[in-house]
Amino acid sequence: MRFQTEMMDLILRVAKDDDRIRAVYINGSRANPNAPKDIFRDYDVVYIVTETGPFLKDRGWIDVFGERIVMQEPDKLDKMQGRNVDLSKSYGYLMQFADGNRIDLHIETLDCTLENFGTDSLTVTLLDKEGILPKLPPASDENYWVEKPSFARYYSRCNNFWWVAPYCAKGLWRKEILYTIDSLNYYVRDDLLLMLSWYVCIDKEFEFSLGKSRKYLKDYLNPDIWNRLMTTFNLSDYDCAWNALITTCELFDEIAPVVGEAFEFKYNKEEATGSFVFINHIKELPQTAEEIY
Repeated sequence: MRFQTEMMDLILRVAKDDDRIRAVYINGSRANPNAPKDIFRDYDVVYIVTETGPFLKDRGWIDVFGERIVMQEPDKLDKMQGRNVDLSKSYGYLMQFADGNRIDLHIETLDCTLENFGTDSLTVTLLDKEGILPKLPPASDENYWVEKPSFARYYSRCNNFWWVAPYCAKGLWRKEILYTIDSLNYYVRDDLLLMLSWYVCIDKEFEFSLGKSRKYLKDYLNPDIWNRLMTTFNLSDYDCAWNALITTCELFDEIAPVVGEAFEFKYNKEEATGSFVFINHIKELPQTAEEIY
């Protein structure tokens, strides 16, 4: 596997040797001083070019980066599906190489770059041949810090959790497990994970990132809460799905009041209790029932 120094030298050498490339910058994990340094970190690279057309016409120029085992071209896929994309402004090549390295490489014109350049705090300029890019502060993950809740957002997510959770119970009673999995994974669990994110930030002033998909959350939760959270992902049959739903509700009802108290937000315990009692009632409702109550 090629090491970082070799990959960065290659990325810069391609740019220096091609007059059509005016500047290079990176973002993502390799621009993040706080990201764990492991072998799977991608190289998120942007070449600022005079125009995209010549690069799209002769695709052989990307072969210099190594032997590819798979590549995705998101803009090409969007265009094939009839979506509105402007290939004259930017284009992306997401390349996985046989040696394990991966480069997410984008080419874009200067006008395209300047529309958003610097809005991502994880941006580092590697090369600027003509001094065309604005100066940036040192890279940080500040844009990705957990955001403090407002009362409106806290109230909304609590209300949404206890409104949607009975959908899951209804789905399980009907033996519609795929409906339950969808409702639990994309709505109810998201509210729980957000609440857990706020919970772990209470004593940390919200000045840190939990990473993409909250992948570092485990580092900040006590083992009991983490282990209970993990059980909620077991949805392999109806018994497991019921246990997952009940545990999800128990965790939310435990964590949300703590978050509320920390920010002096009132947790609607009456609503939570009513919804949870209803969920447990559905769980015990016979399949032959002709009335809910």
